[in-house]
Amino acid sequence: MRQFIVVGHEVTPDVEISLDDLPGAGRFDVLCRSVTAGLLTSHGIRTDALVHLVIDDAVTITVDGASVRRLNPDERSTAALLRGALEEREEAIGHQPVESSPGVELRRRGLEATLDAVAASGDLIVLDEDGDPAPSVQPPEDPVFVLSDHHDFTEDERTVLAQHDATPISLGPQALHGDQAITVAHNWLDTGGFERY
Repeated sequence: MRQFIVVGHEVTPDVEISLDDLPGAGRFDVLCRSVTAGLLTSHGIRTDALVHLVIDDAVTITVDGASVRRLNPDERSTAALLRGALEEREEAIGHQPVESSPGVELRRRGLEATLDAVAASGDLIVLDEDGDPAPSVQPPEDPVFVLSDHHDFTEDERTVLAQHDATPISLGPQALHGDQAITVAHNWLDTGGFERY
């Protein structure tokens, strides 16, 4: 299983999301692109992948490639799925999720609780330009990649990641957009560490 945890810093759970202005909703477009990069291929969907969007360190939306429906490559339709989850947030009780549509769940938990929940299911990897180069690292069987939106991790977030023993890995010499980093991470895994094509 491949998992991606994307930390959103500008979006809030009660944001007004207009499908005609996704950047104006706390750069909701960045999160939408991360979901499509994490789950979609050219003509299909990665059924072995999950994307967790941590919003304002308050709620986490999880999109499951094995069960999600109506996920398309355009930002607007992805935004509609995610907006539906945020609209149902009052139905989530504690860490119990609310499923807003097939394969899309929202839980009332921030980054630390999300890391706690997934840490046992795989190896935590922070995508960080200062980390070890990916080609020098053996790709894990069940990676959990953690990355930030268009902002750097805060000091508190870095502390939480360090407490969870997340391994920093760099995907290349250039800083990438989050969705691009997800695509490169998939390629790293698909090619056995860039060795098999």
